[in-house]
Amino acid sequence: MSDTSIHDSAYSWFRLLVTLAIGCVANVGMWAVVVIMPAVEAEFQAGRAEASLPYTLTMIGFALGNLFIGRVVDRFGATLALIAAALLIAASYLLSTLAPNIVVLSLTQLAVGLGTGVGFGPLIADISHWFLKRRGIAVALVASGNYLSGAIWPTLLADILAEAGWRQVYLTLALITVVTLIPLSLLLRRRVPDEAHGLAQAASDLRAKSAGMSPRALQYLLGIAGIGCCVAMSMPQVHIVAYCVGLGYGPAVGAEMLSLMLLGGVVSRVISGLVADRLGGVRTLLVGSILQCLALMFYLPWDGMASLYMISLMFGLAQGGIVPSYALVVREYMPAREAGARVGFVLMMTILGMALGGWMSGWIYDVTGSYHMAFLNGVLWNVVNIAIIGVLLLRSRPRIPGAAPA
Repeated sequence: MSDTSIHDSAYSWFRLLVTLAIGCVANVGMWAVVVIMPAVEAEFQAGRAEASLPYTLTMIGFALGNLFIGRVVDRFGATLALIAAALLIAASYLLSTLAPNIVVLSLTQLAVGLGTGVGFGPLIADISHWFLKRRGIAVALVASGNYLSGAIWPTLLADILAEAGWRQVYLTLALITVVTLIPLSLLLRRRVPDEAHGLAQAASDLRAKSAGMSPRALQYLLGIAGIGCCVAMSMPQVHIVAYCVGLGYGPAVGAEMLSLMLLGGVVSRVISGLVADRLGGVRTLLVGSILQCLALMFYLPWDGMASLYMISLMFGLAQGGIVPSYALVVREYMPAREAGARVGFVLMMTILGMALGGWMSGWIYDVTGSYHMAFLNGVLWNVVNIAIIGVLLLRSRPRIPGAAPA
């Protein structure tokens, strides 16, 4: 079967829709822990940094899941990886409900995050094999599953949390995970033939030469940049609910702001995918990083309820396209057959940035008594990210005017 019949086909778009549905369910673990954070803090009488520990361990597991499950997808395909991950996620939710203290809960959340990793980097890498001309929008749409999950589930879970507590939330999620992910994963059994990688490999080889560095060096550079941007990104995403509770607005308002932020992120990811199909991953990544830094600064002078709603939407619209752009840069400059592992590594670093930033912001709050310095800390990390991507752009040769990226 030729490259033309494999890539950008009707089946490619069907696979994308199924993958998006999977992502909406598989990613809920990283958002559920944000919603239950105030309840966990109150039940276990923990400080803000200690209460952030379950989230941090979730994101560490999520990071490792992106790396290791990405390798499994490279070797065995998406279906086997998804079934195993679904069983791990459900079992981990059930174990979390038995946690007698915050330390045990953090350990079970590590397992939740590990399984949840299947819903992000591995799915992005998988769908990238099925598109060439429209790879940017395809990757952006699949990456939007993560944000759609965050936009939909916090509001739904907030009602269960208020009525029955956080343990009932996790029991519900365990059941939903099993009955949705396993049947949907069976629809992804088809794999790209080896010969279909030829065109994509030739394009990535050419771009790697233009960057003037080895794939490994570029991978590490992107990883450092990913940590910087996601330490900044984590401040509003992880702490907006706790921030609103501290301001007296309540957890439901914080959950609404998180949903609004992530809905803005979905819009941003779709737009950035369309832009990336014309400008390429590096330029799109730089634009998104600059916009995120500017939006983050708006949290510093304003903390009124109406202002926070507007700023949260603005932040979501600014930063949503950043992480998918890393995957596009990897696919543009690195070997196609190693997509799962290399995309997994770079996205693992972005997620570690989220984990570090989530814990760091809680620690700064405990030390200073407010989130003001935490927002400033995020801005500084964002500047580091912008500098690295700017250097990468300068090292790359300009594109031929009018040429569409492969």
